[in-house]
Amino acid sequence: MNTDEKPRPSRPKARWVNTPKLTPDAASRQGKVTKLAFEVLGGRDEAIAYLNTACVTLGGRPLDLAVDSAEGLGRVEHALAGMKSTG
Repeated sequence: MNTDEKPRPSRPKARWVNTPKLTPDAASRQGKVTKLAFEVLGGRDEAIAYLNTACVTLGGRPLDLAVDSAEGLGRVEHALAGMKSTG
């Protein structure tokens, strides 16, 4: 670096650096349940609200359950299918 060059400011670290990445299977389940919720509930806001609100019937937040396991994804898909048939 010569004397005419200004030092570059340091870049702040991204806030999500310490959060664990989803496995490919978990990311796939997240995508599937999100797409289905958008389709069934008719919009982004409704889907996000549903996926992030604890559900007593399911025993947790639908998004968490779907991401955690294939069984959880199946339970959330079943709940959404019930909403589709009654909506």
